[in-house]
Amino acid sequence: MKRRSFITLLGGAAAAWPIAARAQQPAMPVAAFLSLAEQSAERMQAFQEGLREAGYVEGRNVAIEYRSADGHGDRLAEIVADMVRRQVAVITAISDQTALAAKAATATIPIVFVSGNNPVEFGLVTSLNRPGANLTGVTTLNVEVGAKRLQLMHQVAPTAKRIAALINPSDPTAAILSRDLDAAARTLGLELDVVQASNDRDFEAAFAALRQRRSTALVIGGDPFFNSRSEQLARLALAHVLPAIYQYRAFAAAGGLLSYGSSFIESHRLAGTYTGRVLKGEKPADLPVQQATNIELIINLKTAKVLGIDIPPTLLARADEVIE
Repeated sequence: MKRRSFITLLGGAAAAWPIAARAQQPAMPVAAFLSLAEQSAERMQAFQEGLREAGYVEGRNVAIEYRSADGHGDRLAEIVADMVRRQVAVITAISDQTALAAKAATATIPIVFVSGNNPVEFGLVTSLNRPGANLTGVTTLNVEVGAKRLQLMHQVAPTAKRIAALINPSDPTAAILSRDLDAAARTLGLELDVVQASNDRDFEAAFAALRQRRSTALVIGGDPFFNSRSEQLARLALAHVLPAIYQYRAFAAAGGLLSYGSSFIESHRLAGTYTGRVLKGEKPADLPVQQATNIELIINLKTAKVLGIDIPPTLLARADEVIE
């Protein structure tokens, strides 16, 4: 478990201030940023940009404590319990799993989430327009576009009739994603192989199973743990000569064939803005859940050439970015 605090202490300079002057300095509110896995520098910059839009700058008028469970969901309850004990001003929870852990721990501390699912169906809020209780946030609806990733893979690899799905069984959205992918596969006349992985040790076994089953393409299910292993998954897919698709750009940039999903940059910026508004005193119950609407299609043309795949020109024209 990693724990970092970026509260700036002025050391000896502070000691030189008159006691009365120091007494007048208001204490900065502490905002907790909770993620299942470490976030990239780009995502954190986007979060801080959102905070600035709401009038907050880290170290100037807000202290931010960043906490990560390093991909271990069983650590979340302990981390959140510590935040509640110290009565942080707001918890920003990245992913459904962290949001559920925060919701279970407190009904009073405001929570701003980033959810890849429909937060109403998932039980985070009662309504998108009027969330109620102490939660609001941003939805990327990446689970909802899971079936679309299967369709895109079928479009670029039309001869692949046996397609695999890599799912993390410990992710709360696993059952929903498996159901949607299975329905989409039946509609397209494809066979779907589901393999599972919930930690680093499982990856090699999962890809070995794909080889044994003679799966010829791969759709990787959305999951915060997988997000933190995008480069590793891209390398494994390429090493096993498997065209593969995942939800975020980092996967395609690391050598994966395709990525299709919401922009983490947009969702983190929106979460930062809401975190700032809550710090100003607005109630989560009165802040409608926002939807990150920027869906990106990234194609790695270099990987396509290595795999001997000709990307349809219509798909290239639709792409937000082509990596060559």
